[in-house]
Amino acid sequence: MVIRRKRPSCSELYLLCFFLGLSLEAWAGKIRYVVPEETEKAFFVGNIAEDLGLQPQEFKERGVRIVSRGRTQLFALNPRSGSLVTADRIDREELCAQRARCLVNFNILVEDKMKLFPVEVEIIDINDNTPQFQLEEVEFKMNEITAPGTRIPLPFGQDPDVGMNSLQSYQLSSNPHFSLDVQQGTDGSQHPEMVLQSPLDREEKAMHHLLLTASDGGSPVRSGTLHIRVRVVDANDNPPAFTQAQYHMSVPENVPLGTQLLMVKATDPDEGANGEVSYSFHNIDHKIAHIFQLNSYTGEISNKEALDYEEHKSYPMEIQAQDGAGLMARAKVLVKVLDINDNAPEVTMTSVTTAVPENSPPGAIIALISVHDQDSEENGDTTCSIAGNIPFKLEKLDENYYHLVTERTLDRELTSRYNITVTAADHGTPALYTETHISLQVTDINDNPPVFPQNSYSTFILENNPRGASFFSAIAYDADSNENALVTYSLVEDTIQGMPLSSYVSINSDTGVLYALRSFDYEQFQDLQLRVIACDSGDPPLSSNVSISLFVLDQNDNAPEILYPVLTTDGSTGVELAPRSAEPGYLVTKVVAVDRDSGQNAWLSYHLLKASEPGLFQVGLHTGEVRTARALLDRDALKQSLVVAVQDHGQPPLSATVTLTVAIADSIPDVLADLGSLEAPRDSQASDLTLYLVVAVAAVSCVFLAFVIVLLALRLRRWHASRLLQAAGGGLLGVPASASQFVGMDGVRAFLQTYSHEVSLTAGSRESHVIFPQPNYADTLLSQDSCGKSEPLLITQDISETKGDASLHQQAPPNTDWRFSQAQRPGTSGSQNGDETGTWPNNQFDTEMLQAMILASASEAADGSSTLGGGAGTMGLSARYGPQFTLQHVPDYRQNVYIPGSNATLTNAAGKRDGKAPAGGNGSKKKSGKKEKK
Repeated sequence: MVIRRKRPSCSELYLLCFFLGLSLEAWAGKIRYVVPEETEKAFFVGNIAEDLGLQPQEFKERGVRIVSRGRTQLFALNPRSGSLVTADRIDREELCAQRARCLVNFNILVEDKMKLFPVEVEIIDINDNTPQFQLEEVEFKMNEITAPGTRIPLPFGQDPDVGMNSLQSYQLSSNPHFSLDVQQGTDGSQHPEMVLQSPLDREEKAMHHLLLTASDGGSPVRSGTLHIRVRVVDANDNPPAFTQAQYHMSVPENVPLGTQLLMVKATDPDEGANGEVSYSFHNIDHKIAHIFQLNSYTGEISNKEALDYEEHKSYPMEIQAQDGAGLMARAKVLVKVLDINDNAPEVTMTSVTTAVPENSPPGAIIALISVHDQDSEENGDTTCSIAGNIPFKLEKLDENYYHLVTERTLDRELTSRYNITVTAADHGTPALYTETHISLQVTDINDNPPVFPQNSYSTFILENNPRGASFFSAIAYDADSNENALVTYSLVEDTIQGMPLSSYVSINSDTGVLYALRSFDYEQFQDLQLRVIACDSGDPPLSSNVSISLFVLDQNDNAPEILYPVLTTDGSTGVELAPRSAEPGYLVTKVVAVDRDSGQNAWLSYHLLKASEPGLFQVGLHTGEVRTARALLDRDALKQSLVVAVQDHGQPPLSATVTLTVAIADSIPDVLADLGSLEAPRDSQASDLTLYLVVAVAAVSCVFLAFVIVLLALRLRRWHASRLLQAAGGGLLGVPASASQFVGMDGVRAFLQTYSHEVSLTAGSRESHVIFPQPNYADTLLSQDSCGKSEPLLITQDISETKGDASLHQQAPPNTDWRFSQAQRPGTSGSQNGDETGTWPNNQFDTEMLQAMILASASEAADGSSTLGGGAGTMGLSARYGPQFTLQHVPDYRQNVYIPGSNATLTNAAGKRDGKAPAGGNGSKKKSGKKEKK
């Protein structure tokens, strides 16, 4: 017979409303609610917002949610009203079976604080189940000789409800032979028994039909019925008997299906059908009946379904043995299920954070973890741990909950993401474990300044660069990310030559590329010192700086400048004099030029571009000396015009030209006469210039003649003194043969023209041999060794005796060692590296000043000046370049100095000491002797 479930009646709804009035009960820190079973979905349970002290709108903001271990979520939160409602229909019997109180426990998590609030909801039973019997109909066989008072246990009814709603009473339909007696069990259950009141007579009635009714105490009352048939059989005087009153069996929960668990045995001494025993379950729960199978012939008990210790730890059952005549015996069977470690721990991330800033302090909470194992005893004890050398640790809250927290300060630049593996293991054998992975992103803070790869940089740029040209890229790297790694660049403001640095250089704030805002000039400055600041975009911003040295490279952008001859305001250069008696190689003048550039761009070479008389003059390639290429002839014009070009060695080369005018005459009167014979200039201005030139030449010649006369007088006086000493001593005395006059400053010998006098005398003779004049140039200081050499003024041998030795009368060639190497000539002729040492001016301005001083000294020498405002031989250079700086390290500009009307050739005094004949002298020895006699 099938009993259908009814819907709640009006009285039940009234009872439901009564339970709604029970809100919550505070005990042991739990929030308690009461709700009846079988309510509809979203049924109001309680105002959880009020009990938590929150507003309904805060539920979503603070992450309020239900945390439970159950597989089915029974309750839910209504975020609009802040109430706890049912998630679905709740069946108390399915949830709690026959337990007196049905309690559902779960937690409310406030996620922003990671705090749990335990909640307990009691499910109140309603009378929604009708008492039922396992069978709808049962048949008993009773021997007709059964004595009155015999009791026949009847199947008892089952009602899943509890309390008053459970099964309360049994009723048996009226029958003269049978009555009902209900026995109370030790556990409070009722066991109905049918009692035989009077003897049976099969011949009178072979079958008796009875109806057993089971009723509960609900309102309204629900009941179920069982149809009983009693068949009266012949007499059987021996009932079956079990070998044991109780059977106990322990089996592991993982026993395979169909395994024979237990065998019960009952015997009956009767013969035939009265001795055949059959087995059946008696008063067994319908769930147990689905799990176990009983062989009615053999008494073997086997499992039809898998056993689960977590659901039932033991299965009690009762086995009935009945013979063919209907006599019965019963035995109790208890099957205990042994727990095995078949459940791995369950790890639940109750709350987890996916990102954490790198400056989080130690102890910052990352996740709330729940661990549970359904097994029992050691199989259910769990241990939670994290693997790897990572800066995190687990803190245990209670036996099931852990906090994952930071153990030390994080550094995103070292590790930006952590994959944390949480392992929960039980203590079973073998141990089972569960791994859960948490991916944690470390967010960046601005804790790293931009860094340049080097502490300083050097770069170069050619002068005359176009405006806006880039010359360097300063890149800094920031270990942070996103905006904290966005670097901007700027220049530290400075002043250069009175102008702000920003007017020279700019920088791209995004890329760090440096640009030149103007065209640089190497002659103005050779280097710039910059400082670049790199700043990130973090809060607060961090920065670093680096120094950059910008060197300007020289270009050939300056043409040579001619220092001598000097151009006047009208563009003329004056007139240079050359005597008609000048021999080939005669120094007429020298072109002096400088270049403001440096290096190869300042190496100069001289070329003769044009001459009114080709082949008459030649120009030194590196010296700029203008010399006669052949002897002058009478047919050569008085006025010669030369165009000399000065060119540097830059790429492309630059040049400058100067036009020289050379007047050919033997003496100043000849010059005047020849100039007078020239065609009168077409304008008065040219005539005035010519007049000024003639007066200047005459003045210079007069000064020169006066200087020669004074010098000759001094020499004759010294010679006269020597004669007196010789006469007094009766012998010959040696005096220095030559004395050079030096004009200069601080030990540097100037290049004034001096004259050597060689006088040979014999004792007792009035004849003398005078060689005069011989022009000489002194370019080096007399060393101690050279000063010690003896050059006798008085010779004891006769002149006729010395004629035989040509070496005594042969004039020594000039020594060219006085010339400087190419490396020592500042721009005008220097191009080679020599072995000479010394200090040379280290910038263009000093070079020009030196050249100007040398030119001024040359002009004073030409005027016959004997001093230049300083010590001997230094020209005032030691005050600027140190006492070790002498004219040994100065380019030979002395060749610019010449004496108009003189045929002297510049030679080195050292040439005479070395025994070399001067090159390009004034003729042969014989010719010189004639002049000296005159």
